[in-house]
Amino acid sequence: MKEEILKYIEELCNTPSPTGYTKRAEAYLMEEFEKMGYEPYQSNKGNVIVPINKGDENGLLMSAHVDTLGLMVRSIKSNGRLRVTTLGGFPLAYAEQENVTIITRSGKEYSGVLRINNPAVHGSSDPREIKRDDVNMEVVIDEITNSAEDTEKLGISAGDFIALDPRFRVDNGFVKSRHLDDKASAGVLMALAKEIKEKNIKINRPLYFAFTIYEEVGHGAASGHPAGITDMIAVDMGVVYDDLKTDETKVSICAKDSSGPYNFDLTNELIAKAKEKNIDYAIDIYPFYGSDASAAVASANDFRHALVGSGVAASHGYERTHVDGLNGLYDLLKGYLEEN
Repeated sequence: MKEEILKYIEELCNTPSPTGYTKRAEAYLMEEFEKMGYEPYQSNKGNVIVPINKGDENGLLMSAHVDTLGLMVRSIKSNGRLRVTTLGGFPLAYAEQENVTIITRSGKEYSGVLRINNPAVHGSSDPREIKRDDVNMEVVIDEITNSAEDTEKLGISAGDFIALDPRFRVDNGFVKSRHLDDKASAGVLMALAKEIKEKNIKINRPLYFAFTIYEEVGHGAASGHPAGITDMIAVDMGVVYDDLKTDETKVSICAKDSSGPYNFDLTNELIAKAKEKNIDYAIDIYPFYGSDASAAVASANDFRHALVGSGVAASHGYERTHVDGLNGLYDLLKGYLEEN
C-alpha cells in the first residue's frame, strides 16, 4: 500500500487549500474515503472525521491537517496590483517569485506572481537590499490592469484568497513541494486507511482519523472530536534543524514543542514501537511549533497527546522529505495500531 502514499500526497498538494479556504481539499477527502468504503463526516467548522473502527470508549484519534500557508488580498493598490497579508506564519521571502492563483469570493480565478515592487536588477539595488514585507512586495496579476478600478472590474477585492504554486516533484527518493506540512502526513493516513479497509486489518480499539482545516492558525483540533477519545496522536511534520537529530529519511517523535511537553507515556509507547519495528527515528524538541494535539488539550480535552511525523526540511518554504521517512512513519503508525 505504500505506493499509494505519493499518489495521495501529490493530489493533496495540487489541491489548493490555504487556511480559511479548504473546501476543495475537504471535498477530495470526503470523496476518497467514501470510495474506500468508509463513512466520513464533517464537523461544524469543516474538519473531516473518518471513523475507522467505531466505538465510544478508550478511543484513539489520529490527526493530520490539510490547510496550508497562503496569502489573502489585503488591499488593491492604485497601480492595480495587490497588497497581501499572510495566512499562517512564514516570511514573505519564502514565497518570493512564486506563481500564485487568486481565488475570488465568487469563485473566479486569476493567475499571478508574488514579487518585490521593483524586481528589475537593472533598475535599482532593491532586489539585493529591500526588506521582504507586505509594503515592499505585491502580487502582479496576469491581466492588463493599471489601476485599482481595472482590478476591481475583474471581481477581485480585499479578502480574496491567494494559493501558492506547490511545484510538487520527486527526485531520487526526495519528495519536494510546498505544503508537505502537513499533506505528507495526510497522504500517509489515507494510504493506511485504505490498507486497513482492503486487508481487513483488525484494530483493537475505537479509531478515528481527523483531517483538520485551521491548524496553521492554531485551532484546527480545538473542538469537534468524536465521543470517547482518550488518546490523540497528531501526525505532522518533523522539524529538520542543525541541533536536532531528525532528517528527511527519519521519523521524528516530538518530546516537547512551544506548547510544552507531550504526554510521557503515550510518547514512550511510540518510541518503544519504533524500536521494536527497527524504524529509523529521532526524538527531538521543536522550539517554534504547535500541533493539533496541543490545541486539543489546551481546549480542555482530557486526552493523552503525542506528536510524530516524517522529517521535513525547509519548513514553511519549498519543503523536502524522503520516501524513507514517509514509509517509516507508515510502518510506525500501522505497527502501533495493530497492537494497541
